[in-house]
Amino acid sequence: MKLREEPAICFGFMRFSILTQLLILIAMLKKERQAYILHKVNLHNKVLSTQLCEEIQVSEDTIRRDLQEMAEEGKLIKVHGGALSHSFSQVTFSPKEVYSQENKMSIARKAASLIKDGMFVLTSGGTTIMELAKALHPGLKATFISGSIPAVLEYMNHPNIDVIVIGDKVSKSSRITVGSEAISQIKRIKADICFLGINAIDLNHGVTDNDWEVVMIKRAIIEASQKVVCLTISEKMESIQPLHVCDLKDVDLLITELDSADPQLQQYRAAGINLL
Repeated sequence: MKLREEPAICFGFMRFSILTQLLILIAMLKKERQAYILHKVNLHNKVLSTQLCEEIQVSEDTIRRDLQEMAEEGKLIKVHGGALSHSFSQVTFSPKEVYSQENKMSIARKAASLIKDGMFVLTSGGTTIMELAKALHPGLKATFISGSIPAVLEYMNHPNIDVIVIGDKVSKSSRITVGSEAISQIKRIKADICFLGINAIDLNHGVTDNDWEVVMIKRAIIEASQKVVCLTISEKMESIQPLHVCDLKDVDLLITELDSADPQLQQYRAAGINLL
C-alpha cells in the first residue's frame, strides 16, 4: 500500500510546485509590467492606455486593472484613456516628485545662459521649464510669456521679470492654457526665443507628444518665435509619441544634460542639429 501511495503523493507535490511557480511567474510579470508603466508615466508625464497595450502586448482590461491598482497605491493618477504623473498634476512641484531632477537642473542652467536682458521669451509647460524658471539670474530683465500656470507663478517670484499670461481654457492634465483663444494670442506675439519642454524626439519623426491640445499650443509657439530651443533629458531621445509637433529642421537648438560632444548625440550632430 505504501508503495502505491508514494507516487500519488509525489504527483500531488509536483502539481502544487508547478502551480506555485506559475503564480510566482504571473506575479513577476505583473510587477515588471507595472514598473514599465510607472517609468513611462514618470518619463512622459502622461501615458495612453492604447499605447501601453501596443507596447506591452496585453489587453486593455489588463492595462485598466494595472492603472487602477497603481492609482489606489498612490503611484499615479488614473484618468480616462490613461494615467498622469503626480508631478505633472500639481501647480507647485515637490523636488521628490520631479523625475530626473538633477539632469533637468543641468539643462535649465544651459538654457538660462541664452536669455539676455530685453528679450521676449515664450515658454511651454512641464518640469524642465519649471527648473528653467528657477535657474534665471535674479538681475535678468526680460518679458516671459506663457500659459503654464506653474511656470507663470515661478516667473512672478523674479523681481525684474515682466510676465504675460496667455489666457483660455486650462488643461487639467497639463496645467497649461489651451484652445483657440490661446493659439490666437500666441500668433500675435513675435518672441525672440522660445523654450519647449518636449515629450519625445527622434531623428525620423522629429518632436512628438501625446496631448493634442498641448501639441497645438507648441506648434503656435514655434511659429511665433525667432529661435526655437527644445529641452529634454537624454532618456527621451529616440522615443516616439503618437502626435507630431515639428520636424527637426524647425529646431534651432537642442539642449540635454549631456555634453554636446557625447557619443549619444552623434546622430543628431550628423543630422545638422545644433546642440548645447
